[in-house]
Amino acid sequence: MTFKKDFKQQMVPEWEKEYMDYECLKKILKEVKSSKKAKDRDNKHLQHKFSLERAFSGIHLQHGSNHQNDEGIGEQVIEVKTLEIDVDGSKELFETKLNEERGEAEARFLQKLDEELNKVNAFYKEQVEAVKHEATLLSKQVETLVALRVKVKNLDPGLQQIRLSGEDNMYQNHRQKDPTVDSEVDPVQQTNRSTHHEEEAHSNYNRRDPMEILEHVKIDDALQSPISTVKNVFTDSNDNNQLSFNKEELKKVEKQLRLVFVEFYQKLLHLKDYSFMNLSAFSKIMKKYEKNASRGASREYMRVVDNSYLGTSDEVNFLLEKVESTFIRNFSHSNHKKGRKLLRPKMKRERNRITFFTGFFSGCLVSLIAATILRIVSQQLMEKKVGTFYMENIFPLYSLFGYITLHMLMYAANTYFWRRYRINYPFLFGIRPGTELDHREVFLLTTGHAVVAVLCFLINLQLEMNQPNRSYKTAAELVPLSLIVLVILITFCPFNIIYRSSRFFFIRSLFRCICAPFFTVTLMDFFLADQLTSQFQSFRSFVLYICYYGLGEHSRRENKCRSRGIYNVQYFVVGVIPYWFRLAQCMRQLYDERDIDHAINGSKYLSTIIAMVIRTTFETKKAMTWKVWALISSAVAILLNIYWDIVKDWSLLQRHSKNPYLRDKLIVSHKSVYYIAMVLNIVLRISWMQLVLELHWKPLHRVAIITLISCLEIIRRGIWNFFRLENEHLNNVGNYRAFKSVPHPFSYHDDDGNDKDE
Repeated sequence: MTFKKDFKQQMVPEWEKEYMDYECLKKILKEVKSSKKAKDRDNKHLQHKFSLERAFSGIHLQHGSNHQNDEGIGEQVIEVKTLEIDVDGSKELFETKLNEERGEAEARFLQKLDEELNKVNAFYKEQVEAVKHEATLLSKQVETLVALRVKVKNLDPGLQQIRLSGEDNMYQNHRQKDPTVDSEVDPVQQTNRSTHHEEEAHSNYNRRDPMEILEHVKIDDALQSPISTVKNVFTDSNDNNQLSFNKEELKKVEKQLRLVFVEFYQKLLHLKDYSFMNLSAFSKIMKKYEKNASRGASREYMRVVDNSYLGTSDEVNFLLEKVESTFIRNFSHSNHKKGRKLLRPKMKRERNRITFFTGFFSGCLVSLIAATILRIVSQQLMEKKVGTFYMENIFPLYSLFGYITLHMLMYAANTYFWRRYRINYPFLFGIRPGTELDHREVFLLTTGHAVVAVLCFLINLQLEMNQPNRSYKTAAELVPLSLIVLVILITFCPFNIIYRSSRFFFIRSLFRCICAPFFTVTLMDFFLADQLTSQFQSFRSFVLYICYYGLGEHSRRENKCRSRGIYNVQYFVVGVIPYWFRLAQCMRQLYDERDIDHAINGSKYLSTIIAMVIRTTFETKKAMTWKVWALISSAVAILLNIYWDIVKDWSLLQRHSKNPYLRDKLIVSHKSVYYIAMVLNIVLRISWMQLVLELHWKPLHRVAIITLISCLEIIRRGIWNFFRLENEHLNNVGNYRAFKSVPHPFSYHDDDGNDKDE
């Protein structure tokens, strides 16, 4: 792999613009190389002309050495000046000048090189200052945790005080041993390098009795539950945030603080990689400059780079060591192997068996689909009475698995394009690094799921068509039930098989959707709820399972569910459940953020719920009045959804954008993709009206038309997914949000009850 590709691959996507622009510098170097070649050709032509003139004139000049062509390596051809901007010298800029007149391309290269060094240096220093401040807060959190352990476990507070004091001395000893490190930060015993007064104050804070620390501490319940949310609504939040000093509370605090440490450690690792990759990039580009310009400037410029803040600061390395030692001591019982395993991200290994089984299942799927089609055609199933029975009873049961398979296929395509365009979807979804599924794994699950579903359908067909015995027909009726039970068992299987971490992550997210008003809404929560809105027909298919098997319809080989009042009620309710999830989430976001946009977004889902109820009423009553109301309500809901999809979720159709009717920042280079996506979104949204208009297509059964429209909605959702996450990623890039914000478990207040500013 070339350095250019490796450099691109190792970038933190949200910081991409803050890395050295290696590609731009390479382009300028190509201009330097071409201009040098042109100049060398001119010099060679002149030299040849002068040599001919000397030969004819009889004059021969002796040359001792070719000094003009081979510049001495020790000759200083560039001069780098350091300009201090701030009075205290905290900010510095670098400016490079050539000691002799050269081409315009070389001057442009050096100017761009200085700009990149200044940019990288300033950004790195800003991020280091931020992690130093965060380490100060984290140090205080650890001290409070130690004090809480003393209180809960009835330990000797004197021993804990000695422990804290010992750790403080350890930090002081490190500073004495390494005088060059005067700005390092200890996350356990943090000292501020700005003034000696602050260092002494913090040291005195550490030497306090651990019990005194708890006097001005409240607990923040970030790992909330529906019960804790209800308590906060109906009781005083200050009372709920008081420490109760029990083991359950201690476990919650330890879990939350462990997450804070892991995220902080990842941030430090990213900063370390940022420094290393940029230093490597400067070294590589200077070697290329030396080669193309034939001048020995690399050593001089790299000396400046190495002496800059980017090259000299080792605060991040020291912080990494201290965070690791503190985490191992406090959260893994001094087990170094276990502590490092929890802190460091799990690297995914490429497995050839995934590719093999994906290909195997794909081949099986094609064969099974072909066999099913041939079976239906050869038996002329659709021309017989049993064909109507299949379309009315069996096909809706199996369509559930078709919807799920199609949605998984769209998600596999999404993950492929997200990775291709460097959209950090694991971070956006809050997935633990190393446990996310890539497109190969999702496609493996998709093909495996589809193979089982089509195989069951073929078995059902075989038992139904070729076995006159009634017992075989009864067994055929139970095949769909067995299939859905198998899928549910695999989904909730507690054993570490079939991507358990991803299954449990999905279950937790689904639970948060169900309990939407009681949880703070994350991107994963509303993203999953939006997926469910495109699966409303799956919810109705699931209700059909309950009616068909729960009420014994399968044993009578008839489907009279629509004549049952309880089924009709469920049919109404389940159609609006996914939209209720999103409406409840919008209400919660409005409560938390006080942003009117969430109220408008909620009204969009409310209009969809109204349209769904009216349309479902029209399906059951078939009255012209209800049809008119269904058309009006559906049209309003569709217009609101189209506007929100394109303008809000995708941030397109910006009037003053440099890209006409798009937005300023685009990840996909081909602008036509965005225009096509907008048109497709509108067309596929409008296709929903077919469920109200009931336009009959003679070759297709009514159930097949409903299934087709539901599949089109799932495809539309897959298109929406890519551009929605692209927009969210660009927002993170603009704000340099590359890490998950995990709230600290403790907050501090003074004697008057006012929160202290950290």
